[in-house]
Amino acid sequence: MAKINEISEAIIEKVGGKENIAVVAHCMTRLRLTLKNGSKANKNSINSIDGVMGVVEQAGQLQIILGPGTVNKVANEVGRIVGVKVGEVDAVAEKKAELKAKNSTPFKLFLRKISNIFIPLIPAFVGCGIIYGVAKLLESLGLVSGNTYNILYLIGKGVFLYMNIMVGMHTAKEFGGSPTIGGSIAGILSAPALSKIIINGKALVPEEGGVIAVLIACAIGAILEKKLRKIMPSVIDLMVTPTLVLLIVGVGSLYIFHPLGSFLSNNLTWLVNTSIQKGRLLSGAILSASFLPLVMTGLHRALTPVEVSLLKSTGLDLLRPILAMAGAGQVGAGIAIYMKTRNKRLKNIIGSSLPVAMLGVGEPLMFGVTLPLGKPFITACLGSVLGGVYVAVMNVASTGIGLSGLPLTLLIPSGSVIHYLIGTLLAYAGGFLATYFTKWEDLAEDTEMEFDNPLSDIIKL
Repeated sequence: MAKINEISEAIIEKVGGKENIAVVAHCMTRLRLTLKNGSKANKNSINSIDGVMGVVEQAGQLQIILGPGTVNKVANEVGRIVGVKVGEVDAVAEKKAELKAKNSTPFKLFLRKISNIFIPLIPAFVGCGIIYGVAKLLESLGLVSGNTYNILYLIGKGVFLYMNIMVGMHTAKEFGGSPTIGGSIAGILSAPALSKIIINGKALVPEEGGVIAVLIACAIGAILEKKLRKIMPSVIDLMVTPTLVLLIVGVGSLYIFHPLGSFLSNNLTWLVNTSIQKGRLLSGAILSASFLPLVMTGLHRALTPVEVSLLKSTGLDLLRPILAMAGAGQVGAGIAIYMKTRNKRLKNIIGSSLPVAMLGVGEPLMFGVTLPLGKPFITACLGSVLGGVYVAVMNVASTGIGLSGLPLTLLIPSGSVIHYLIGTLLAYAGGFLATYFTKWEDLAEDTEMEFDNPLSDIIKL
């Protein structure tokens, strides 16, 4: 692979020079560039750079897939050459880019906000989930008990103790309000003193409204706060605005949001658990096969509060293991493509993408291989059904969210780990067989991959 500075300089040249770059950022696998003039970027030429696994346009950004480890180094080098702080966002340029993006519909922007609320909580879900799972394993083996187990159990459940408060703060911030007011509203919905409040002849139950009540109340609180600040005289804004927001939304929480959240949370949890437990074959098949298409459209963000609600109410998430099978199907498809393709560059991309895909980071494999080829993306999704059905039938659940692939075994209760691994192998096999024995158009040995529209091949089928 070319050196980091060579990759960086080549990318800058192909996107129209450093003067054309407004924002430099990166995620786990992609270099994200916001360009002043997107027409100057030559995506086919960028894709031919040694070290680049793929190029897509999304949310008004040119996203260059480089893979873990490489992407942060390239981002820092590009930022140094351009003279832009990596991760620093020009709000005006970003907003214009979002408005131009094809997938930035109001509904998808709303889902993106919901996703952004929970992303900061994922490290805590992972850490606490692993500790909780290990504690239960050690207890079942008779290795820990009493005070030692109680300590591990407490730490493992730590994320849930003040989760509503954290969700409330992030919700308020995401919807343009004050985080502390959001946290206070969430505190109202979580307070033990709720048991002393009688509504319609019944005492309220603390936290019964769940995370859904917090999301609704804090979003409305943030919207109300913004509207009040626009009309409130500056001299009394600090004193009057938060008081009115807390009073109005606080009373509304007791009479409206708490019972509404309770109804939605209880029924949503019941619906998901019943759908999986009663319709295991169908639910496992549909969820595993449709998850990656949901990821492509951004609709997968709607599942995050559902998973959090499941963990909050039952301590287990039946969705996560099924959804993880989608990525496993992509791994199987990648292996099949590697064995059949004559394109050396494609083999190199697969070779570097497969290990990280097995660890739960499937973007390089999906955007760099299966999507551009078209049919292999579909066969990968269909092949994942074998794993999805198996883990659904075996009632495999996780104790947290945030991990996928093989690392998810750390969040699977000990008695179900073997079933999760069997399901993963079945998804590998399903993706491999469906892709290997399906006729798809291979690339000639000297043909470069094109990424103008990664959905175009799928839409044509």
